[in-house]
Amino acid sequence: MATPSMEDYLEKIYTLIVEKGYARVSDIAEALSVHPSSVTKMVQKLDQNKYLIYEKYRGLVMTAKGKKVGKRLVDRHDLLEDFLEIIGVDPDQIYEDVEGIEHHLSWDSITCIEYLVQYFTEDPSRLADLRRLKEMDEQADEEALEEKK
Repeated sequence: MATPSMEDYLEKIYTLIVEKGYARVSDIAEALSVHPSSVTKMVQKLDQNKYLIYEKYRGLVMTAKGKKVGKRLVDRHDLLEDFLEIIGVDPDQIYEDVEGIEHHLSWDSITCIEYLVQYFTEDPSRLADLRRLKEMDEQADEEALEEKK
């Protein structure tokens, strides 16, 4: 099983390959804000775990296993962003929150969140009801503050 750090690398490598057609050590380092030497160490570890094939000075290629896991990690990230958006998290906070929780949820929990996202997106009135609940709660908080003044 991949560690959270390995997952971050696999997710980024997969994304780079989808977007650019390749992922070099320098691209990965820049995207993750780490030193190229750190990328090289992790890429070697990912090679040992059969997620990719790495040859020094020649680059890397994701294996079928690596592509499958990379896609799943990207999909998980996107799902969690959708979920946080649906429940009304501040858009400026969503990416940071997803990065903080994505490695700490079981795949069963991810599946349940997927059902919840599907539930709210299938019928816009459900989403409107959820937003109305949040607005009513926020309004009650504001009124309580005003009463205290």
